[in-house]
Amino acid sequence: MHVVIVFFEAKPAHVAEFRHALLINARKSVDDEPGCRQFDVAADPLDDNAFFLYEIYDDEAAFKAHLATDHFKLFNEATAPWVASKRVLTYDLISDHGLA
Repeated sequence: MHVVIVFFEAKPAHVAEFRHALLINARKSVDDEPGCRQFDVAADPLDDNAFFLYEIYDDEAAFKAHLATDHFKLFNEATAPWVASKRVLTYDLISDHGLA
């Protein structure tokens, strides 16, 4: 499994609309992409501008397919002006809550 973690800092004037767009993108990813297994959106309780995404895909190819979807492209284009910073990390999942 391929894990993607994204840290976003939204511009204060766009927090509400950015949050809404994140949730739509996450829902469409899980509902419409067979290779997307999980897409969690979290908000920092101490910083209204900070968001964290935790995504799991079957493999790197499924993540690349996600980046090519219309809903992701729309999200990325629409939200780019609302983002102060973004950091993307990728990992290989080695355990799914059990001992291997």
